[in-house]
Amino acid sequence: MRVPFFDLKAQFSSIEGEIKAALDQVFQNQQFILGPEVEALERTIAQYCGTKYSIGVASGSDALLLSLMALGIGSGDEVILPPFTFFATAGSVSRIGAIPVFVDIDPDTLNIDPFKIEEKITPKTKAIIPVHLFGQCADMGPLLEIARAKNLFVIEDAAQALGAEYKPNLHAPGRRAGQMGDLGCLSFYPTKNLGAFGDAGMIVTDDRQLAEKIRLLRTHGSQPKYFHKWVGINSRLDTIQATILLVKFRYLEKWTGERQKRARRYGELLQDLLPSVPGFRLPTTQYQNRHIFNQYVIRVPERNRLREFLTEHGIGTDIYYPLSLHLQECFSSLKYHRGDFPISEKASEEVLALPIFPELTEDQQTYIVDRIKAFYKR
Repeated sequence: MRVPFFDLKAQFSSIEGEIKAALDQVFQNQQFILGPEVEALERTIAQYCGTKYSIGVASGSDALLLSLMALGIGSGDEVILPPFTFFATAGSVSRIGAIPVFVDIDPDTLNIDPFKIEEKITPKTKAIIPVHLFGQCADMGPLLEIARAKNLFVIEDAAQALGAEYKPNLHAPGRRAGQMGDLGCLSFYPTKNLGAFGDAGMIVTDDRQLAEKIRLLRTHGSQPKYFHKWVGINSRLDTIQATILLVKFRYLEKWTGERQKRARRYGELLQDLLPSVPGFRLPTTQYQNRHIFNQYVIRVPERNRLREFLTEHGIGTDIYYPLSLHLQECFSSLKYHRGDFPISEKASEEVLALPIFPELTEDQQTYIVDRIKAFYKR
């Protein structure tokens, strides 16, 4: 049996007619840049995230960059973030001339450890970027308290967490990813729970002035046309991508529910490995959070050998992330060393992402787990 890490074709085949019909309307209207579909998607996502405003941009990476620009963060400023995340989180900080200041992660959730933040704050610190990794919100309560006390901005990197909730309870849903900080950054990369047919992103906020500024910054800071209030960039969400996302949004809750079902089944099938394989760990959900499982990431001994074994048996996997950001060559000028963030470094050696797309069948899941167990019985 072959099991791909992700199968976009299966998803597309179920909505092909709807996608083509919606795209045909765009082709007929010929409004390809910031057309009415972009505005419709912005309203839809703002409502879904529980925010007042939403601004479509070209990618999740640009969402981070534009957020930093809108807050006036620049040369010499310091921004606190975890080292265990996708490169764009720190790369966006460096691109505007600011300095990434890394804080180690929680050993269970792999999100930033809020109780290690305060010791890294200096007079140059301007913002914190928590990352809601793999689809679970970071521990935002204590983080927001620190930010308020120290007068720091909070930019949520919610690229993997659209629809995730922090601390829901029996009486009320939790706060949605993206609505807790000053700005929330979303990605619609094709493999996300809500994925475009290419790059696309969005910024959500309750701050009207920030929303208006970002709308200008995404079009070179122009208002009116050819008159520039700020130096911005070209980062517009394409109408074609917005159209596709509007169709796919109808299925977002269903698809997320399917991911959650598969996550629960993995937990049940892999449970007996926990006592028998020292160091084998399943994903941890904190505070009964609504985890949307953009990825299902286990931590395992002999990770590289297990991955090779699964590849030999036709099973796709991936590693998020194989090298902590503080050890990346491009950040060598920051003078970090191996051992500075031991939890992040250990995670990089152990994490392995298993297939968890909505169309993954029970037979495929059973096969994956059987192969994992076979590896550890050798």
